[in-house]
Amino acid sequence: MALFAVKGPEDLLAVRFATSPLWETLAAVRTFVDGGAADYHAPWHAAVADRLPRLDLRPLLATQPRRGYVPDFLTPPPVGPSLRLRDQLAALKATPPAHVREELLRCSRDARSPVDTEELEALAADPERAVVVLADALQDVWREIVAPFWPRVRALLDGDIDHHSRLLARHGLRRLFDEIHPKIRWTEQGVEVCSVDDDVVVELDERGLLLMPSAYIAPFVAPIVDEPWQPAIVYPARGVAALWRRPSVPPAALARVLGSTRALLLSTVDRPLSTTTLAALTELSTAGVSRHLLALRDAGLLATARRGHEVLYRRTGLGSALVKGRV
Repeated sequence: MALFAVKGPEDLLAVRFATSPLWETLAAVRTFVDGGAADYHAPWHAAVADRLPRLDLRPLLATQPRRGYVPDFLTPPPVGPSLRLRDQLAALKATPPAHVREELLRCSRDARSPVDTEELEALAADPERAVVVLADALQDVWREIVAPFWPRVRALLDGDIDHHSRLLARHGLRRLFDEIHPKIRWTEQGVEVCSVDDDVVVELDERGLLLMPSAYIAPFVAPIVDEPWQPAIVYPARGVAALWRRPSVPPAALARVLGSTRALLLSTVDRPLSTTTLAALTELSTAGVSRHLLALRDAGLLATARRGHEVLYRRTGLGSALVKGRV
């Protein structure tokens, strides 16, 4: 059990959400050695199977024992709500060599095989080279098998944060922690995470607590408790079981009225989504999706709102009634 201990109300003022492309990339690698996670991502495994021969996963897989310690320096908790991968890789490469060596050797004690132990010890022997090798491997994994699916994954993570932010605003932290995951709960002492074998207590302070939804970690929860890293809890994003599910076929009557593509898009917009995300979910071209979305908006079936640099589409009341056959 890990306990994130709260001394006073000020410790809770810095509770925040964030997403991490680097965490998702390493967690994606772990699904190839963890059967529990692989069950959630079998369709993705099939989709990337032909790309795997281009990658050298050996050093990264060596850092992924089935049970035990995974080096924290590989996925430093993000300092902002959403960082670019290149910024996170730069932070990884800046890890002090002594810290890299210590974490790799700690990981080697839980290695899955003698081959992995040898790989980790070789990396630990030259920590300055190790961070470059591991960072380059993570960048390759991102480019080949994570980035092509990132719009879909990012939509899931953003949806989780939107949902839990509304829950926090309406009901407070106690309700948030009681509902975010069964292994996470609020107690009189602080936030308790039942996912580690040893009892660990982390004193929250002005650093606060970082909450990170993840797609590829499902079905597990991972508390980050070691210094000097930001105290954090990584948990499966809400709705992850449906991440790789193809959009349902729209009602035939709706397709006859709107056409099959516009009916599919209108049915898929069950939450605010961007053009890029809708293209990824429906496996249609971005340009084509954009034209159809504009037509649906002009017909009063969709509305738009801006979030940062993105334009998000959502169904109007009329659009929802049409999908449900209530018009």
